[in-house]
Amino acid sequence: METKTAMKPIQMVDLVGQYRKIKDEVDASQRRVIESAAFINGPEVKEFEKELAAYLGSKHVIGCANGTDALQIAMMALGLKAGDEVITASFTFVATVEVVALLGITPVFADVLPGTFNIDPEDIKRKITPKTKAIVPVHLFGQTADMEAIMAIAKEHDLFVIEDNCQAIGSDYTFSDGTRKKAGTIGHIGTTSFFPSKNLGCYGDGGALFTNDDELAKKIRRVCNHGSDVRYYHEVVGVNSRLDSLQAAVLRIKLRHLDEYAAARNAAAAAYDKAFTGISGLTIPERSLNSTHVFHQYTLKVAGGKREALRKHLEERGIPAMIYYPVPCHLQNAYKTARFAEGSLPVTESITHEVLSLPMSTELDNDQLAHITASVKSFFN
Repeated sequence: METKTAMKPIQMVDLVGQYRKIKDEVDASQRRVIESAAFINGPEVKEFEKELAAYLGSKHVIGCANGTDALQIAMMALGLKAGDEVITASFTFVATVEVVALLGITPVFADVLPGTFNIDPEDIKRKITPKTKAIVPVHLFGQTADMEAIMAIAKEHDLFVIEDNCQAIGSDYTFSDGTRKKAGTIGHIGTTSFFPSKNLGCYGDGGALFTNDDELAKKIRRVCNHGSDVRYYHEVVGVNSRLDSLQAAVLRIKLRHLDEYAAARNAAAAAYDKAFTGISGLTIPERSLNSTHVFHQYTLKVAGGKREALRKHLEERGIPAMIYYPVPCHLQNAYKTARFAEGSLPVTESITHEVLSLPMSTELDNDQLAHITASVKSFFN
């Protein structure tokens, strides 16, 4: 009698399984860097920047230490200063807002769209004041915000646009004239994180900035390097933020697989969609009409106050499920203000009580997907 192999444990992201498929390439790359001792700004960093620029269709890619640094460096390079206002979403990881506050800039929160969870261009318009200097759209969960509308608003009001592309690298945005651009390459500066769980993740911390503007690229590199173009001569206040060579070597290998990873994530999302469509009280992720989805997260909306019960139901069956994000930034103690009291962003506040993200990984197999989908359906039956 044939014995059925036990199902692999289910994880939100299976980084070990992903590593095993590229183990030989990764191990060789790490030996190569160690044997060269070119740990900082070595050839691997320069080659990765070139290869990512080619993939994105961006003139410049500048590596840095992490995605949070990337956002801060972008604002510093653009000359944003204390007293300026930056419009962004409250439904995001706190880093987007954290760097604004660290620089003494005022974060101004716009609501999001209930279907895609991305920032609402109409609410951006309502939040613009004479102090507004930039918009930071967050491409949440894997698809690009409505960049055509956002760039039109920015042009009309002479504002900078910094794309927070930490969750949607590889996503394509199509303009009304048919032009296609990669997420992160549409605004004045794009930023990303290479945190291990990202679609393009390294084995530690890492980040990057993208721009097609030569002068901005020069300013970004200067800020990254202690405000210096020439060693020991410092033109502006800068930071020390570098992508190290060991991480760049890993990222070069993973970049070659990025579209393959996106395809696997889309296949898993399609299986989820098929299983969950039509279930009362459960809403599958909405796809933007203008953007492809790379499914950094597969995020359901659970109605009727049943989210926590569903999460526990899944946990009992060995299935992790995460809430991104339980408390929006404008209601966090660190960022509360009278202007953005509870009730000020109704869509954002509503969805924080409904969203639940299921496991999403390049390594999800058919047995795991069958178990996850059956478990969700059994809760509602």
